[in-house]
Amino acid sequence: MPLLLSGRGFRQELERFGAVAVFAPLEGGSETRLLRRLRAGGYKAQITSARGLGDLQAYLLELHGIRPPHLGHHSVGKGAAVGEVQQVMPQLGALLEEQAPIVLWLLEGQVLSNAELSALIQLSRSVPRLHVVVEMGGARSLRWQSLESLVAA
Repeated sequence: MPLLLSGRGFRQELERFGAVAVFAPLEGGSETRLLRRLRAGGYKAQITSARGLGDLQAYLLELHGIRPPHLGHHSVGKGAAVGEVQQVMPQLGALLEEQAPIVLWLLEGQVLSNAELSALIQLSRSVPRLHVVVEMGGARSLRWQSLESLVAA
């Protein structure tokens, strides 16, 4: 169990690759320990679901617009039937203002396409402080690999 006690090997590979795919036992716990070890090592963490991310660059790093969901009885005035565009802060905006390394932990990563996984790899390369961990599904024991080798396979 030394792997989970220190988390050193995981952190070294995360820093080396920039983006890592994690396969964890379905009963949970081991991935939380890794995340706790990263936080103890000085990382700031953002946990979010991979479902509905859309444009990763805009959603995570840029001010972007969204429209509220259409609920049926809206006026069709100046905002049209779908409503006015609302500006939303980037998901990682507050974390990027600090100087600490950042880990973006994505749950349910198996829904992402290879193109989206490649975009996450490029994102971790373009922002050196940003490291990405994608939970790709279950396994009998905790294991991880670089996201780049997963996309290439």
